[in-house]
Amino acid sequence: MNISRLNETSHRRYNPLAGEWVLVSPHRARRPWQGKTEKKEDKSSVQYDPGCYLCPGNERVGGVINPDYKEVYVFDNDFPALLSDEQVSFEDDLFTAKSEKGICRVVCFSPDHGLTLSQMAIDDIKKVVDVWAEQYMMLGAKPGISYVQIFENRGEMMGCSNPHPHGQVWATETVPNEPAKETIMQRQYFEKHGRTLLSDYLTQELKKDERIVIETDHFVVLVPFWAVWPFETMIISKIAIPHLGVMNEEEKVDFAKALGLLTRTYDGLFDVSFPYSAGIHQAPTDGGEYPEWHFHMHFYPPLLRSATVRKFMVGFEMLGNPQRDITPEESTQRLVSVYQSIIK
Repeated sequence: MNISRLNETSHRRYNPLAGEWVLVSPHRARRPWQGKTEKKEDKSSVQYDPGCYLCPGNERVGGVINPDYKEVYVFDNDFPALLSDEQVSFEDDLFTAKSEKGICRVVCFSPDHGLTLSQMAIDDIKKVVDVWAEQYMMLGAKPGISYVQIFENRGEMMGCSNPHPHGQVWATETVPNEPAKETIMQRQYFEKHGRTLLSDYLTQELKKDERIVIETDHFVVLVPFWAVWPFETMIISKIAIPHLGVMNEEEKVDFAKALGLLTRTYDGLFDVSFPYSAGIHQAPTDGGEYPEWHFHMHFYPPLLRSATVRKFMVGFEMLGNPQRDITPEESTQRLVSVYQSIIK
């Protein structure tokens, strides 16, 4: 069947990376919208905010004073979701609870309060990538740490508690649900084919050229065939790199370039500081061998029709399985159009 037929009728798409399905309903994009609209999140032009807990020299809650940092700044989260010294356990038939120890850190991308990744120079984004790699290797080497999750929540719509451009690193005692599912699916594929799942997937995507948004020397940005969020994308390394720690300098610069181009494309889609949750998925750090793991980064933006109309995951999405209105191919066309305009 030609892919165009899928743009006209409801259907399900399989996500081989997670072993799950998404319902695609292209016709629903035409329904009238009288629901909630969000406030447009304008791009900040303020370089320093005296009331910001993350700006250089300012006092954080608890009395800690930020240094007058000039580049990327990392510190232990003042309100961590994981504690390092708690040990609890409860088990009673169907009632089971276990402690989860770990380390939570904040990564300020820049001392400039209004400078998001999309506005940063490649060299400065590369410094963020360097810190991510350092944190992955440093935290992953600590006893009892099985996974290092690097992520960013950008914008109020995604629950970001502070507008200063920053991300987080959570190092956990166990492998979290999403990378655990991806480990299982990637391992099954690797054991059967002797190649990584994402290597074969990327080869097919490049051949079809229906969902490719950006291609650099070492990375490809695409809208996954199984994308759930309206303008969801994924950055995939062209070769099967298992984690940031083995990237060479050229690959890190190129990854920074892909990050800059993608985030600029997002901002240009609705002329807004585009909200999203994004995170890197890479090999666990529990000491095991993971030849099946292929480095990639997910971007999950909530916006659907405009800067003020978002996609809600409710009802069937919560009780059945995820559903999207516009097809991944239509999303790709719109993102590519913006990308081509920004590189002219």
